[in-house]
Amino acid sequence: MTAQPTNDPSVTDRGLLSTKAYDTGRHLAARQSLYQWQTPRHDLPGVVVNELAGVRGPVADVGCGNGKFVRRIREDRPDLTVVPMDVSPGIVGDIPGAVVADVQQLPIVDGSLGAVLALHMLYHVEDQAQAVRELGRVLAPGGTVVVSTNSRADKRELENLWSRAAGDVLGIPEGPARVQLSARFTLEDAPGILGAVFADIRTIPLPGVITVTDAEPVVAHLASYEAWADRMGVPFRETVERARERVEETIRVEGAFRIGCLGGMLVCRGARPAGMQAASTV
Repeated sequence: MTAQPTNDPSVTDRGLLSTKAYDTGRHLAARQSLYQWQTPRHDLPGVVVNELAGVRGPVADVGCGNGKFVRRIREDRPDLTVVPMDVSPGIVGDIPGAVVADVQQLPIVDGSLGAVLALHMLYHVEDQAQAVRELGRVLAPGGTVVVSTNSRADKRELENLWSRAAGDVLGIPEGPARVQLSARFTLEDAPGILGAVFADIRTIPLPGVITVTDAEPVVAHLASYEAWADRMGVPFRETVERARERVEETIRVEGAFRIGCLGGMLVCRGARPAGMQAASTV
């Protein structure tokens, strides 16, 4: 049986997030690049732009990372003022107009934004209930919040690959699970957490299958978790290289290595007044 995913507190360690994990966009880009081999391909920035169709006020991309979504919105909606925000000064250094800020305490006036984006980042937040309240606080009446994350079922093949490679390195049938970032805020959990503040939540599922005939994209993805190497309970580099050998063997035998994906976006509207917010599930 596959080792259970870890829900490690280091996933929310702001010092680690702003240095080893996201001091540059290198590791994030490695994780993003794996989706080049996904079928069907989902134009995630395009999905976000479509959800902003009726938005006229300023937009904040909170936890903007390397600015992938900011660039697309600025290209497709030059009428919108987009404010990139992230806790890591290094990763936003090259993004014009970026602000270093924490979603748990946004430096934004109440009700001033037409939309807020929180894309694949709420699992990094220690107090998710407070973060969601902040998203609601800064949103103007009728505004839109777009959140994204992954399902519990996402990329199970990578989790199996890591545990078996770790077992090989340790000389046991199955090694410890790797740190899973989205385990703290899954697609299944998100509606309950967001529902404490937002009355109207719509989920857009984004399933697919990644098929690679070269091990390198998978290896780069696994290696991008280097910031959490000392939390894995196994020699990190040796396990990555053993995973490479396992992927190469699968490709040799089966012609490809396949990974099932299930992510999604949650579109939130109708922020409840502060006094009427439901009790949080966090």
